[in-house]
Amino acid sequence: MTTYYPTTGLSGPAPTATVSVKPLVLEAPWRGADLPVRVTAPVTGDRLPVVLFAHGFGSDLDGYAPLVDHWASGGFVVVQATHLDSERLGLSADDPRRPQMWRYRVQDMRRILDELATLEAAVPGLSGRVDRSRVVAAGHSFGGQTAGVLVGLRVRDPRTGAAEDLSDARVMASVQLATAGKGGDELTPFAHDTLPWLRDQDFSRITAPGLVVAGDKDDLPLSTRGPAWTTDPYTLSHGDKSLLTVRGGEHFLGGVSGHRVAETTDENPDRVALVQQVTLAYLRHVTGIDHTDWEHARTVLTGSHPLGHLESK
Repeated sequence: MTTYYPTTGLSGPAPTATVSVKPLVLEAPWRGADLPVRVTAPVTGDRLPVVLFAHGFGSDLDGYAPLVDHWASGGFVVVQATHLDSERLGLSADDPRRPQMWRYRVQDMRRILDELATLEAAVPGLSGRVDRSRVVAAGHSFGGQTAGVLVGLRVRDPRTGAAEDLSDARVMASVQLATAGKGGDELTPFAHDTLPWLRDQDFSRITAPGLVVAGDKDDLPLSTRGPAWTTDPYTLSHGDKSLLTVRGGEHFLGGVSGHRVAETTDENPDRVALVQQVTLAYLRHVTGIDHTDWEHARTVLTGSHPLGHLESK
């Protein structure tokens, strides 16, 4: 059954009931702490694709319910972790792991990929219903970089100077929301000094399919280029890419990080609905479930839609 949303003019599958289990704990000795994980999944359906979702800086596995719940109700198993930069863990300012936060995040995601069967078995009723051959990496802000690395983004390690290939062949595509662009002279002094993993990013090695979501009012204090900076993952990468520009959207794109969270500066349910519906349509398209809603979104959002614009290359 298809649902039509009059506010956005988009369509999507009728939502199904979901179940969420947390914390599922994976051993991860290299990070100095176990890895807590949350799994949210539909209660019905088979051959369910997987979305690995990486939270933004400081968040945790309890965040991003507007996206996670929507994706799960649309037929996806969504796996979230609490990364080391989470405020929940409270690492000290001089913790030696801090300069490698970006790398620990990628290792967290690879650990989850290694243990998908274990996580599947830990969720009541989920065993045997997951298609582990269809995995999409997604993330917001810092999490967008994490997702990007898994599909080929090269980050020059601020400690070693090396830009390794840390991609994972098990990840077929990515969804990057409000994600950092290239570094170099365009970084502000604050970003250069406090977020060294942004100094040199190479998007040219990304060839996997991907959707980038950017707010046209997302003027972060990290780059001198303004909101256009967050479109770099689309403009500088290769392959089958699409860009959703959210009109009036700031860094949290209307409130995707949680319901009624104080950090959202542009709270707008219609913007959230747009992001929910377009990202779900893309996930269903790129994993081969159904292409109808994605093609409909591309038609509706090619002109002067008040909420956003969708383009592809």
